[in-house]
Amino acid sequence: MMAKPDDRSDNVEKLQGMIEHTLENVSESKEALSESNAEERRRIHDKNLRRMDSIKGFRAEIADEIEFQKKNKSLDD
Repeated sequence: MMAKPDDRSDNVEKLQGMIEHTLENVSESKEALSESNAEERRRIHDKNLRRMDSIKGFRAEIADEIEFQKKNKSLDD
């Protein structure tokens, strides 16, 4: 059985969707801060820091993906 070729054509869109979803989670968690005790606020803050790190990673992946697509497009031309 042959492996399917890697279809990366929509990776940028998927990564952008992941960024949007993560930013929505950050926003929703900030709304919950006012109703949280000190320990919950610390956990929310820590989680949001991890979310922002994830967003940085997603953006780096987008840049890599765009570079990959440019290289492959020039090879196809």
